[in-house]
Amino acid sequence: MPGTRRSPFAYAVVRVVPRVERGEFLNAGIVLLCRPRRFLAARVHLDESLLRALDPGCDPDGVRAHLEVIPRIAAGDPDAGPIARLAQAERFHWLVAPSSTIVQRSEVHTGLTTDPAVTLEHLFTTLVLERG
Repeated sequence: MPGTRRSPFAYAVVRVVPRVERGEFLNAGIVLLCRPRRFLAARVHLDESLLRALDPGCDPDGVRAHLEVIPRIAAGDPDAGPIARLAQAERFHWLVAPSSTIVQRSEVHTGLTTDPAVTLEHLFTTLVLERG
């Protein structure tokens, strides 16, 4: 429901950290919640060439499997497991919770948006797909 009225949103960047001890990561997705618009969605993308550059031994298929469940949980897909059946805000908090695994999240950032879907696409393009 786009409009001219701005609504607060929160988002986190999904990161792949193939070798936690080195602290190197690649951005692989965005999770965005806009409560007033009842919007929760996620986009993910795995840059395999960058993953190989960080860790040639890391299995991209295993990482991709972990990443691909994130948008399904955000969407509330009942086949994505019990977390996907939680309320929207609970799913967001679960999706952005700190983790010590290979798939991690940034701290949560906030902003204002007139259209959360457009904001998600903008963040996804600028923070995940574009490499400077």
